[in-house]
Amino acid sequence: MTIGRRDALVLAAAGIAAAGAGAVAGALALQSRSGAADLLAARYPDLDGRVHRLLDWRGRVLLCNFWATWCAPCREEVPILVSAKQQWAVHGFEIVGIGIDSAAKMRGFAATYKVNYPVLVADGSALQLLRKLGNRSGGLPYTVVLDATGELVRRHLGAFSAPDLRRLLESLFG
Repeated sequence: MTIGRRDALVLAAAGIAAAGAGAVAGALALQSRSGAADLLAARYPDLDGRVHRLLDWRGRVLLCNFWATWCAPCREEVPILVSAKQQWAVHGFEIVGIGIDSAAKMRGFAATYKVNYPVLVADGSALQLLRKLGNRSGGLPYTVVLDATGELVRRHLGAFSAPDLRRLLESLFG
């Protein structure tokens, strides 16, 4: 038995639709296993008390940096992040600092270091999110980078060096 042209076109269209749905479902499953979906859904207040979701920055390359004011490597890394934000913002790059500390301490820190990116205040529940993002030890600083579609493209435990961060951003923006 042979199928007609119309039936073949219908089957081909159904196959293409199924493949597309599978690709989207597969990408979403990978994203949920990476912790990226949990990160994008997370809600934290900024230093003025306004609550934000990380999803608010979707559509940009997003570097989420978990840090604390008492963390020496975090203090060393912040000027590198400030510089990267200045240089790469025009390309659609955003940094969000997620501090695991008190808002008062973070506010003073942000002023001293002239932080030019949003700073959010996390509580102890952020440690569970860190684990979902692959940081089993809960060490700081811990950085995850999401591409403009929200896919996790990099995890980094410890402070970024300026050359390493520059190479990463060049690979993302070309």
